[in-house]
Amino acid sequence: MNIIFKRKSVRSYLDIDVDDATIEQIIRAGMAAPSAKNQRPWEFYVVRNKETLEKLAQCSPYGRPMAKAPVAIVACYRTKGLYAPAMPLLDMSCCCENMLIQAAALDMGSVWLSFAPHQERQEPAKKVLNLPEDLEVFAVLPVGYPTGEGKIVDRFDESRIHWEE
Repeated sequence: MNIIFKRKSVRSYLDIDVDDATIEQIIRAGMAAPSAKNQRPWEFYVVRNKETLEKLAQCSPYGRPMAKAPVAIVACYRTKGLYAPAMPLLDMSCCCENMLIQAAALDMGSVWLSFAPHQERQEPAKKVLNLPEDLEVFAVLPVGYPTGEGKIVDRFDESRIHWEE
């Protein structure tokens, strides 16, 4: 459980490539996430092309970390053929959290850049990636070796726990 507390949002990366095996381990962790009725709505696009990363970064007001990362994982979800069509955003949240934790376990830095449910971010990103109509962009996770910026913050807040007596 210590790895959960080691995870932090990293927005600045060293200019060092991240190998495919590392990215696969991160995505594998995402695919291990629970999903409603085991529908596993996820599809992943791994982007290394700097021009594409820059275009994706421009799709979100918070996209700057993407443009400077050596690679980004675009986490998408299917909108058709689902057993539980109301659940993909929950499924994808579990998936992305798993990937962030696995990235931290591998001493990689990453940050969750949300695209869903913001149509003004999703639609331009779909065009950049030429996604099929039945896929939506949920989030982009830039991945890289951290520069050392950022610190781990203890977010525990006892006042948010209500004990039933």
